Amino acid sequence: MPLTFYWYPNCGTCKKAKKWLDEAGVDYQSVHIVEETPSESQLKELIDQSGLPARKFFNTSGKKYRELNMKEKLNDASEQEMIQWLASDGMLIKRPIVTDGEKATVGFKEDRFQEVWGS
Repeated sequence: MPLTFYWYPNCGTCKKAKKWLDEAGVDYQSVHIVEETPSESQLKELIDQSGLPARKFFNTSGKKYRELNMKEKLNDASEQEMIQWLASDGMLIKRPIVTDGEKATVGFKEDRFQEVWGS
């Protein structure tokens, strides 16, 4: 079964991750994270698979994050509120997200990709 690769084509980090997957010969299906933003239930699943807190799924360097003053909002937010915000706008989500249905990675670090997705 191919991996699911949530990405934003204009994102430099996503392009690096895609190049890594292509060069490693990894089979994946790409999903445009803004055009096909994961639902709340999909996000909850991805968060659980990653083992990371929901807060780590926010694109903290993004324009939307700053415009919506998310840094302040996240201090008192529940996981459910965070998931609702993430599901409301794909630009708030840190990317890329890669999953095989059991585990998930967020962002791109070559050594982490090698560890999790390398053969």
